[in-house]
Amino acid sequence: MIFLLARQLITLVKPLLEFDHWLFGKINRVWINPVLDLMFPLFLQEEVWYPLYLFLLVFALYNFRLKGGWWLATLIMTVIISDLCSSLLIKSLIHRFRPCQNPDMLDQVRLLLNYCPAHSSFPASPAANHFAAAWFIFITLNQTGSWRWLLFPWAILIGYTQVYVGVHYPLDVAAGVILGTAMGLLMSRFFKMQFGTLSIK
Repeated sequence: MIFLLARQLITLVKPLLEFDHWLFGKINRVWINPVLDLMFPLFLQEEVWYPLYLFLLVFALYNFRLKGGWWLATLIMTVIISDLCSSLLIKSLIHRFRPCQNPDMLDQVRLLLNYCPAHSSFPASPAANHFAAAWFIFITLNQTGSWRWLLFPWAILIGYTQVYVGVHYPLDVAAGVILGTAMGLLMSRFFKMQFGTLSIK
């Protein structure tokens, strides 16, 4: 019985993995541009996003004072929990070679970084963490302006970049998006239950 279930699972997963590899090849080797080759590796450097983090810090403390401090603490906790779930929990259970680690694909990967992370590829932690943050901010600041919609192109850009530079498969990113969305929704609900809503009057 277990053997039959395993065979059925393999039958279902194999086409998905084949599509995952095909899409990776398109993003990493076909849908490319010299300008993006220069820009995308920069997007993975934390320093590039410091102005955004500074804006959130000043925005929260200036407009919401003490509650803004609790908001920042919960936002940080959201990202930490998302990262722990993806990096320590799931990656310890699912060991998947990254494209830049896979012996069968080494000659097919354009690695645009100076390193290839050693830990498991599934799920993509940057995608999980950025989507967790995006959803948390979007929901908890739902009365502060339409600028919040820009958080999702930002999170999508981070996820897409992981594939473009050769360190994650699209399926890794998709799993990260799902995990991050779940964490963002749960933590935003927790924040609202504890501290209420934030609004600029």
